Amino acid sequence: MSKTKLSPIMAGVMNWGIWDKNLNTKEMENMINVCLENKITTFDHADIYGDYTTESDFGKAFASSKIAREKMQLISKCGIQMVTENRKNTIKHYEYSKDYIISSAENSLKNLQTDYLDVFLLHRPSPLMQADEIAEAVLKLKSDGKIIDFGLSNFTSSQTELIRQKTEISYNQIQFSATNFEPMIDGSFDYMQMHKIRPMSWNPLGCVFREDIPQTHRLKKLLATLVSKYHLGSDTILLSWVLKHPAKVIPIAGTVNVARIQSLMKAVELKLEKEDWFAIWSESMGKNVP
Repeated sequence: MSKTKLSPIMAGVMNWGIWDKNLNTKEMENMINVCLENKITTFDHADIYGDYTTESDFGKAFASSKIAREKMQLISKCGIQMVTENRKNTIKHYEYSKDYIISSAENSLKNLQTDYLDVFLLHRPSPLMQADEIAEAVLKLKSDGKIIDFGLSNFTSSQTELIRQKTEISYNQIQFSATNFEPMIDGSFDYMQMHKIRPMSWNPLGCVFREDIPQTHRLKKLLATLVSKYHLGSDTILLSWVLKHPAKVIPIAGTVNVARIQSLMKAVELKLEKEDWFAIWSESMGKNVP
């Protein structure tokens, strides 16, 4: 059970840095303020974002902003070892030794210029991970007050259970959207609900606006009618679809478009009718439910 209250929609920071938008300190500070003004109080990080640079860029902006730490929640992830000039890795791999998990969390704290992380996640499962060692690291970080809640990212139900047998799991950040709906039919969400693990959804809009395929053609045609019905944008409707699932999914919105950020919380308020929810799923599948 989570001890942290996160915003119903989170800000994904992955593209704020050199991987995409390359925001400077002042622009990042403004973006943090825009999010907070629009009730987006949770910021999703990972150590690897921006080739291990975006956390520290955000930390400078946060320090410059003078915003009180308790007004926001910070999430980070560790474990992926990228091949980059900022690391001495020769091949992409995963690292989950006790010492590494602890040092990675401490490094994120230093980069983000904060004393604690609200949520700390293992970024992707490794075949070589030792559940006992992970649990020892989590216990140490929690007892030292460096993390509040612990979770996973991109873990299957069985991989989650392996870790959950040794330490409490509060979150699992996975891919879920109208076009990537497998978690709600492969047992993932059932498992999470049984064990009070809240899903976070990365890429919650799926491929609707990114790919030109029959699936997205069908969805765009339906969304055009729903936009007229609800007087809201397609992206808001798709987020509302994600939010309607009883697993209480928290979508991660990666946009830095101010107008879009201002409209994000409308998805929380939207009461998408059940038949419209099923219509979106049906058009995504290309057939009616059984």
